[in-house]
Amino acid sequence: MNIGLIGSGGREHALCKKINDSKLIKKIYCFPGNAGTSQIAFNVDVDILDFKNILKLIRFYEISLVVVGPEEPLVNGLVDFLKKNKVKVFGPNKYASKLEGSKSFMKMICARNNIPTAKFKICNQLKQVKKFLKRCSLPIVVKANGLAAGKGVSICKTQKQVIKKTSEIFKGKFKSSKKVVLEEFLKGEEASYFIVADNNSFKFFGTAQDHKRAYENDRGPNTGGMGAYSPAPIISKKLEKKIISKIINPTLKALRRRRNPYSGFLYAGLMIKNNEPYLIEYNIRMGDPECQVILPRLKTDIVEIFKNVVSNRLKNTKIKWQKQKSMTIVLCSKGYPSYYRKNILIKNVNKMKLSKTDFIYHAGTKLLNNELRSNGGRILNICSIGNSFFKIRQKIISNIKKLNFKYGFYRKDIGFRVIDKK
Repeated sequence: MNIGLIGSGGREHALCKKINDSKLIKKIYCFPGNAGTSQIAFNVDVDILDFKNILKLIRFYEISLVVVGPEEPLVNGLVDFLKKNKVKVFGPNKYASKLEGSKSFMKMICARNNIPTAKFKICNQLKQVKKFLKRCSLPIVVKANGLAAGKGVSICKTQKQVIKKTSEIFKGKFKSSKKVVLEEFLKGEEASYFIVADNNSFKFFGTAQDHKRAYENDRGPNTGGMGAYSPAPIISKKLEKKIISKIINPTLKALRRRRNPYSGFLYAGLMIKNNEPYLIEYNIRMGDPECQVILPRLKTDIVEIFKNVVSNRLKNTKIKWQKQKSMTIVLCSKGYPSYYRKNILIKNVNKMKLSKTDFIYHAGTKLLNNELRSNGGRILNICSIGNSFFKIRQKIISNIKKLNFKYGFYRKDIGFRVIDKK
């Protein structure tokens, strides 16, 4: 069968590689893909929000199944559009995608179903913000309501900062929304819990922890992710039961009651406080770069999983995992997540001697006259699997040092919370 994969980041390259390992596929088409996917698939230059053109290309290339990687086409209803046109597609519908597309929607789901989360207030006017400030202690978390590529979250330690950040959002800094969600600051340890679901059931799909801040020791602005590792040691079997009973099950049941059952990957971003899980956010797809550390540990054929989800036969699917640990470090362009240069030459990627346990996933790259060049803020994900987080990190950093990318930077402390647990 021919598979179509929507997206162009590191997550999509990781998905593409895993799909390519399947015995069920004939050819992979990436819409639009990147320099990495071009090595194992056929890249098709198309806007991921141009649904009509995507449909034409799906029919032209005789694609049997479409997998949607990024959040933006999901939130804008690509799954609904393709299903209406009799195309088999993996991913949640537009309504269910509001779990990520609208933080206010997610918070209302929590409020109505007793799902543990931070205390919050939804505001669209500055006077509402000022009123909330009078009854909530600092620091306060300010979130843009819509999609902001992981950059619409600020932890504000003063009222002045809260006013500044909310004012920026009201003025349209993040075009997706002029509404804000104000949250109490929960102090604890962050972790990510993943499931894959069809209309009737769900299966565990890994755990991970990532580093959002740009600089070492978790300093600097929020990014889309500077690195990650899997599994998350903090999520014990006891804690997992709480996550499922208090967060996952109530959410899925709430969507079924609304006749919009969830189907696809679902990622619960959690804060663990006193061994209790609190829902911070939902992502309606595999995280990035969490996807890059979870998929190398997957033993089951991912295309078989996709097929069973689309046909609502997930319940009897056995998903198997490697026991080894996995980590990725993201090589970024200097200046990211703010201004950064593009089209910078990247040398020595092909000269790196990678073992079977090492992976390089392209995120923001392009090929120009057979030369690899930068095409985004996050450039490459250098990954590895092994038995020790400490040794894995050492190996990854050693590989990064072999690259020649003049305007790159990366964090050398990824996994510092667990690095002593060798």
